[in-house]
Amino acid sequence: MGMGSLIFLVIIVALVFYVVAIYNRLVTLKNRYQNSFSQIDVQLKRRYDLIPNLVETAKAYLEHERGTLEAVIAARNEAMAGLKAAAADPGSAQALSQLARAEGGLQGALGKLSIVVEAYPDLKADTNMRQLSEELTSTENRVAFSRQAFNDAVTEYNSYKQTFPPVLLAGTFGHVQDATLLEFADREQLQVAPKVSF
Repeated sequence: MGMGSLIFLVIIVALVFYVVAIYNRLVTLKNRYQNSFSQIDVQLKRRYDLIPNLVETAKAYLEHERGTLEAVIAARNEAMAGLKAAAADPGSAQALSQLARAEGGLQGALGKLSIVVEAYPDLKADTNMRQLSEELTSTENRVAFSRQAFNDAVTEYNSYKQTFPPVLLAGTFGHVQDATLLEFADREQLQVAPKVSF
């Protein structure tokens, strides 16, 4: 074996190792964003479990507000279905869009419930209601942090996949589509600066 053949063999081996490294990095980044979604899954399930307790606590006080309570439960069930679809394929744009729409509906229903609760001082003063509301607020914060971590992982995956030379190999390795960011309906509200008046 001549010197030229040896150099050629070393180049081929180095190229194979480089291709394997690209494949491994793509798999690692995909697993990272899927794991990040599982954190959202945990927090949203926790939130969905709190909502029936909140509604049950409010039922005694809000008997004539049954429509609002039923709307909250219906929105919760729709959001759970959206979460199940998204958890099955966290990279699917359609599944994440369905989850985002369902979460928007749930946020609206919970907002209406909050307005109704404000109108009933006895309910606002109820210890269980206060505790459930605080837990729900805490869970909302956890969902926001989990969503941020997921979106960061998706961005890192997409950025790596779109760079050169991984872009040449990603499709061959089964990484055809970019992962989708999870954006809830509150995105527009978060972009607007709060107004303060005196």
